[in-house]
Amino acid sequence: MTEEKIPEPQTPHHQAQAGHEDSPFAAEFAVLEALKAEVESLKDQRLRALAEVENVRRRAEREKTDASQYAVTKFARDMLGIADNFARALAACPPALREAADPQVKAVLDGVEATDRQLLSTLERYGVKPVDTSDGRFDPNLHQAIAEVPGGGKPAGSIVDVVQTGFTIGDRLLRPAMVTVARKEVPAGTDVKA
Repeated sequence: MTEEKIPEPQTPHHQAQAGHEDSPFAAEFAVLEALKAEVESLKDQRLRALAEVENVRRRAEREKTDASQYAVTKFARDMLGIADNFARALAACPPALREAADPQVKAVLDGVEATDRQLLSTLERYGVKPVDTSDGRFDPNLHQAIAEVPGGGKPAGSIVDVVQTGFTIGDRLLRPAMVTVARKEVPAGTDVKA
């Protein structure tokens, strides 16, 4: 005698999983699957929208900071011409002549010096600072070489003289420092071909 297997009764849930096309709940199952897919899609859209809003907020904050920090750029660039004129006026009167000058002339030069210092400190309060050339190393991001000159013992490519002071504003270059750099020394007796 062989035992016949009696099929297990299936619940509507089993029928939906096993072959939901033929079950009486196929339409409801399809709607449920469509709703789940729509929920996932909406969750994804929501997350993307939140990320975009956060990116826009960060960008606006960065632009606001940049605008406040660099708003004076054009004005500062114009003021640098005035600072250059003060420096040229002071350089035109060497210390020996200044000592021998009339007290009134000395007072005028002291006033020009004080005004120059005040202008530079005011610019510094707004983030405008001179480019540092004290280490003597030429940096093409901060310096503009206007001539190669004999180095007088300095290594080739190093700064020999600062012709015009450069300035930065915040972390940006406002104006490069114009410098002369040491040329490579050619040993005597060496034939240089042009």
